[in-house]
Amino acid sequence: MVARWEEAAVDRDELWTTIDTERSTLADLLAELTPAEWEVPSLCVGWRVRDVAAHLTLAHAGPGFALPALVRARGSFDRMVHDTACAAAAAPPEQLVAGIRALVGSRRHAVGTTQVEPLTDVLVHGQDVAVPLGRERAVPPAAAVVAATRVWSMGWPFWARRRLRGVRLVATDADWQAGAGPVVRGSAGELLLLLTGRRQVLAELSGPGVALLAGTRAC
Repeated sequence: MVARWEEAAVDRDELWTTIDTERSTLADLLAELTPAEWEVPSLCVGWRVRDVAAHLTLAHAGPGFALPALVRARGSFDRMVHDTACAAAAAPPEQLVAGIRALVGSRRHAVGTTQVEPLTDVLVHGQDVAVPLGRERAVPPAAAVVAATRVWSMGWPFWARRRLRGVRLVATDADWQAGAGPVVRGSAGELLLLLTGRRQVLAELSGPGVALLAGTRAC
């Protein structure tokens, strides 16, 4: 079975309500952190917790911000995203928390993306922060399925179908699967992390396909 993405099938009001909830609860989590916890490496390699938080505050940055930053990064999108996040991360923690709270209620998303990208961002980056800090942060299965289906349908920037070719992903808490081959089982939230390149989650997954993935090189 290959998962398919149908934006028309997504209830937009429900989706944005979920995004608002995830942004608000993540801001609550961040507001509780100690100074040392803000400096902890996140699941996103090379990013601290404060860098991830700063990246989320830039969700509404338009072309006027992104294009000059892309030029400074010599055309590298990944470098641009990293550099802008690290620059914004110099702000005090309370300012970063306020920046995430300010996004609640907004339905804006970047030009060229769908409404699911903000959902994917907050779900994945919420785990980037929570997991290394040992904080429990549940991922709603229905929301994770929407995000996972979108990521599976995409090429750039995750190239999930190419990276995970040869295995079948099966959610244990939702009716969702994708790909073909030896099975990799996990919650929809865990599979979303795998789809977006967080290989640390392999330790939480089960099935014969896990060994196959563990033997592959990181992208």
